[in-house]
Amino acid sequence: MTNYSDTPIAEAADQASRIIHRYGLEQFERPGFRRTIAVANQKGGVGKTTTAVNLAAALGLYGMRVLVIDLDPQGNASTALGAEHRAGTPSSYELMMGINTASECVQQSTAGENVFVIPATIDLAGSEIELVSMVAREHRLLEALRDDYIDELDVDFIFIDCPPSLGLLTINAMVAAQEILLPIQCEYYALEGVGQLLNNIKLIKSHLNKNLHLSTIILTMFDGRTRLADQVEDEVRNHFGDIVLDTVIPRSVKVSEAPGFSQTVIQFDPGSAGSKTYLEAAKEIIIRSGEMEEANNG
Repeated sequence: MTNYSDTPIAEAADQASRIIHRYGLEQFERPGFRRTIAVANQKGGVGKTTTAVNLAAALGLYGMRVLVIDLDPQGNASTALGAEHRAGTPSSYELMMGINTASECVQQSTAGENVFVIPATIDLAGSEIELVSMVAREHRLLEALRDDYIDELDVDFIFIDCPPSLGLLTINAMVAAQEILLPIQCEYYALEGVGQLLNNIKLIKSHLNKNLHLSTIILTMFDGRTRLADQVEDEVRNHFGDIVLDTVIPRSVKVSEAPGFSQTVIQFDPGSAGSKTYLEAAKEIIIRSGEMEEANNG
């Protein structure tokens, strides 16, 4: 008989309980609607996957239920969330191709009892070519997520981790989502490619998904020792206004090391600056969800 108290998920649940009590994290009322958010930036190395997995873990600690869909063939989000993603594992590839249903692809994450993941395997690498000849190729993910199981899973947030490109996988994510979360790093060429991403959002909004909008920007890799980081922050805030989160994610060795241990930074080093700021960013997102709900009801 299996002793489930010794499983990685049970260990994660115990660790989550300790973090909640250690930092006195408040438990928020769950929102009355689901937010589906594509985490996108075609520029690589901006903290996109890191942001997706750590926000998911942090939201889970606050009592939110979260599903992360890994659409990046590199599978880094799957690794950080402790998901099995060897070739042949039911994954986002099988989901989009109609080979497996959502219920067959979803795994419980080791990041916490409230966090679930649809992993990416190497099979996803060739999907862009396969999608080209398919009917309604831009809507494959959207249709796959119109599954009763997703409602049964009862998640408050769905994060779709996009590859660093603007190909068919990212387009599928943007058609399936209502919102875009854009990580921008506080370094040289921070805004490189952002204009092209905004143009793509505009095109998709016009032709494929009228509800899509850029709802959230998070500043990452902030180094307070440099004048450049402050300049980038000022530029982004002046240009984008209130959609930029107040919380800024610092450059952190712990954040970089955590995926190597198949963990989020919140599990790997709960006391680190990276962990604390992702918890603060998640709290902001929850509060903003409440404000959105009030505005919609009003």
